Amino acid sequence: MYQMIACYGAMRHIGVFRSETSDLHRGEKCILRTDRGVELGEIVCRSEPSANAPEDQPIGQVLRRATPRDVARAEEIEESFASQEYKFCEAKIREHNLPMKLVSVEHLFGGDKIIFYFLADGRVDFRALVKDLAAQYRTRIEMRQIGVRDEARLLADVEHCGRMLCCKSFMKDLAPVTMRMAKAQKTTLDPAKISGRCGRLMCCLRFEDQSYAELREQLPRKGTRVKTPNGVGIVTGTEILKQMVSVDTGADRDGVFHVSQIEVLGGAAEATGGPAPDDEASEPDIPPRPNARR
Repeated sequence: MYQMIACYGAMRHIGVFRSETSDLHRGEKCILRTDRGVELGEIVCRSEPSANAPEDQPIGQVLRRATPRDVARAEEIEESFASQEYKFCEAKIREHNLPMKLVSVEHLFGGDKIIFYFLADGRVDFRALVKDLAAQYRTRIEMRQIGVRDEARLLADVEHCGRMLCCKSFMKDLAPVTMRMAKAQKTTLDPAKISGRCGRLMCCLRFEDQSYAELREQLPRKGTRVKTPNGVGIVTGTEILKQMVSVDTGADRDGVFHVSQIEVLGGAAEATGGPAPDDEASEPDIPPRPNARR
């Protein structure tokens, strides 16, 4: 028995699946059995079992390769069935006057379940709506409340950089992104430039945060007394990526030196380690709005 990593579903879930064949290749369509039912998925790569990583244990099984007929069937479900279900649900939401916005509909390949994704400011009593949907489609109905980041994952395609959205192409979990990360990377704080398609801070700010933190640890803080090739001075600024330090040595202009060229003597601030005092204050975390399964 082999293990394959595959992505599936409208939210591009990623999981490990058991497979009886090993000759499945990246990008190949296949029929999966997941905890939600039978679905059409796409192979990402082969997985090597690890006893130390319980989260990588198989969550389902690769039933078989997808045939051209399967792919055509999935396209028909997406273009016809899901579209009709969206319109019907939207009409029922208006009929029941519910404070919610329907975002997308996912009709599983095997017909085991229909999932309706929606936005709402708080809890919504949609029991009457679910009864109408179940009576109409005679299958399991799931109403899933999502946040704006999940909405972008469902509907958007390309980010400012010209690539597919990270959350749609490879991210498994949407971890919080903070304004502190943007400040630490000395990026612009213009919301229009550091916000993604979802209107929240871009996830890529988090990707490099650890590297910036490690590089910052090597630099002295502002106000630290250091010895340079031009004499003793006070640190006035740093460039994290270049590992350069600006030092006021009493000359007409500040000297700029690589961190390897200076020796910390101590001073008004701690020599190294962690952000400077003016970096401590940051805006609170901006976590994604949690999914609510009802």
